[in-house]
Amino acid sequence: MRKLTGEEKNKHWERFRPPKRFPIAAVLDNIRSAYNVGSMFRTAECAYISELILCGITAQPPHKEVEKTALGTTQLVPWRYFPDTLEAVRTLKDEGWKIVALEITDESIPIQSVGAEHFPLALVVGNELSGVDDRVLSQADLVVEIPQFGKKESLNVAVAFGVAVFLLLEKCRPPFPG
Repeated sequence: MRKLTGEEKNKHWERFRPPKRFPIAAVLDNIRSAYNVGSMFRTAECAYISELILCGITAQPPHKEVEKTALGTTQLVPWRYFPDTLEAVRTLKDEGWKIVALEITDESIPIQSVGAEHFPLALVVGNELSGVDDRVLSQADLVVEIPQFGKKESLNVAVAFGVAVFLLLEKCRPPFPG
C-alpha cells in the first residue's frame, strides 16, 4: 500500500465527479472568522457543491486569512455576496432552492431525515456565537441539526459545515459503483 500523489488523487475521484456541481448551495450567515470561511471554501470544493453565498460580515476573497485556509479553492468555487442574509435567502427561494437552516431548535430534525424532495437545497450556516439569524430561521423550509452525543452543545461552524455537507451529499449523489 502507498499513498496516492495529488495528481493520482484527482484522477481517482474524477471518475465519480458529475458533469455539474451537486445541487447544494451554502449560505454563510455572518461568519466571524475568515479562517472558518476559508475552510468552508475548501470543503465546498472537495464536496463539489454548487456555490457559496457569503452574507453580512462574512469575509470575501481576496482576503489573506480566507486564502490561507482555502488553499486556492476561492478560485474554483462559485460564490456571490449579499449584504443581508435575509435578502440572500429570498433570492435563493425565488431561484427555486429549498432553504434548510443548520440550527438546534425545538423543531429541528436530524439532518439524516432530509430527503431527495428537499433538493436543490440551500444550507444556511450561522454565526459562531449567535447561530442562524432569527429572521432567516423564520423563512427556512426546514431546520436540521447534527445529532451530538457529548456534553458540549455545538461544533465549530466549519466542522459542522463539513459534516452537514457530506451527509447531504449522501442524499443527492448516485451510489458508488461496486
